[in-house]
Amino acid sequence: MKTTNHSSSRRTALKKIAGSAAVAVAGSALSYRLEAAESGLGDKLKGRVNHSVCRWCYREIALEDLCKAANEIGLTSIELTGPEEWPVLKKYGLTSAMPWGAGKGIEHGFNNPDLHDELVKSYTEVIPKAAAAGLTQIICFSGNRRGLDDEKGIENCAIGLKKIMPIAEQYKVTMVMELLNSKVNHKDYQCDRTHWGAALCDKVGSDRFKLLYDIYHMQIMEGDVIATIQKYQKYISHYHTGGVPGRNEIDETQELNYPAIMKAILETGFKGYVAQEFIPKREDKIASLKQGVQICDV
Repeated sequence: MKTTNHSSSRRTALKKIAGSAAVAVAGSALSYRLEAAESGLGDKLKGRVNHSVCRWCYREIALEDLCKAANEIGLTSIELTGPEEWPVLKKYGLTSAMPWGAGKGIEHGFNNPDLHDELVKSYTEVIPKAAAAGLTQIICFSGNRRGLDDEKGIENCAIGLKKIMPIAEQYKVTMVMELLNSKVNHKDYQCDRTHWGAALCDKVGSDRFKLLYDIYHMQIMEGDVIATIQKYQKYISHYHTGGVPGRNEIDETQELNYPAIMKAILETGFKGYVAQEFIPKREDKIASLKQGVQICDV
């Protein structure tokens, strides 16, 4: 898949996944986890990293099959999932470390005051559902610039986000804005630099607003990944991976040194999740996922 198609493919994938999610789920998460443990599954990781995977990258695999693979590999989360899918994850003893289910998508976010009422309503409805499902974060976006300068974009986003902070704080759910590149995949996206996202966090002024640092995206926009993580670590509550260039496997075919990056993340004291969000090129997609997790399991 060409990286220039990533934006539309991700949006399409999320819509399809939500539409096909199971409505009812039977079974016990505890019994499934016990069966997995008895089979020796998911017991080879070091336990220093909380591993997750983004659902849309494996949309060709049925959710229940991906859940089973996650248990076998040692993942504890499948993310970018909506409310209809959370019961399926629970059945397999999994969480959604970065769920979605609110908002209007990547291009239409909090930097547009005309959308604030709709966004506030959307997140106000979903945050209690996330909390009831035991989830502690939810993704959000800045939206595209459409001519806005950086200062005005921060001001607009902060106005909208501050309207949601009371309910986020009440339910202990953190709104997390994703850092995305505007060079290759998401043209005109505003939250495309770590310093911009950090300035927005300061403006919002709540511990319930943080950043999703996507390593793939920020390598394209900024480089200097480890130093940036060290500088802005207090603003970051979640990480995504991806090979550069191409957003494929994170092995020796790409330019980033993921073991070194992961060690730097752990050295900051980070206790959150790291999610694999690369698009597998190989036929055996689960093998690629397992390899990515092992590379990051430092």
